Amino acid sequence: MVLLAACGSPKLDPIGPGGTILTFGDSLTVGLGVNREDSYPSVLADLSGVEVINAGVSGETSTMGLERLPNELDRVMPDLLILIEGGNDILRNRSQSEIRKNIQGMLEIAKRRNVPVVLIGVPEKNLFSNSAPFYKELAEEYQLVFDGSLIGDLQRSPSLKSDHVHFNENGYRRMAEAIYRLLQVNGALQ
Repeated sequence: MVLLAACGSPKLDPIGPGGTILTFGDSLTVGLGVNREDSYPSVLADLSGVEVINAGVSGETSTMGLERLPNELDRVMPDLLILIEGGNDILRNRSQSEIRKNIQGMLEIAKRRNVPVVLIGVPEKNLFSNSAPFYKELAEEYQLVFDGSLIGDLQRSPSLKSDHVHFNENGYRRMAEAIYRLLQVNGALQ
C-alpha cells in the first residue's frame, strides 16, 4: 500500500517542529494489551520526533467517535489526523452503510477544519480480509492517504497479538513503523 501512496495519492504538507498529530480511534489507538508507552501513538511519537496525541477510547463505536471528534480537533488543533475507527461496529455486526456514514461525517468535520486525514482501514470479520470496501471508497472520494491492509496483515500474525483483536508490543511497534513510513512517503515526515 505504501507503494501505491507514493505513486499517485495526494501528498501531505510537512509537519514541522512543534507540529502535532492526533491519533483518533478505539482500543487499537489506545494500545489495549500493552503499556501506554508501547501503544502505536507513543512509538510513532518516538520515531517521528513530533507530538502525537493519543485520543483513543476503548470500546468506541463510529457513532461515538463522530460525536467526540469535533471536541478533540478543537482541543488539539492538530496538523494531521490519523483515523482508525469502525472496528467495534464491525465486531458488533453493525451495517456497513451506517459505519460508512459515520466515518464520512468524521471526514467532513476534519475537512471543515482544514485538518488533513490519513485513513487506516479496519478489516471485515473474516480471516483473510483487508479493510471493509467502504474505507477505500471514502479514501478515493476524499483523496486521502490510505492504508487498507495494515491492520488485517498484523491481525493475521498470531505472534503480534495480545488477544484475538489487539496487538502486543511488537504488533503495535510494527503498526507505528508502517504508519511512520506512510507519512514519510507522503511528505508529512522527514
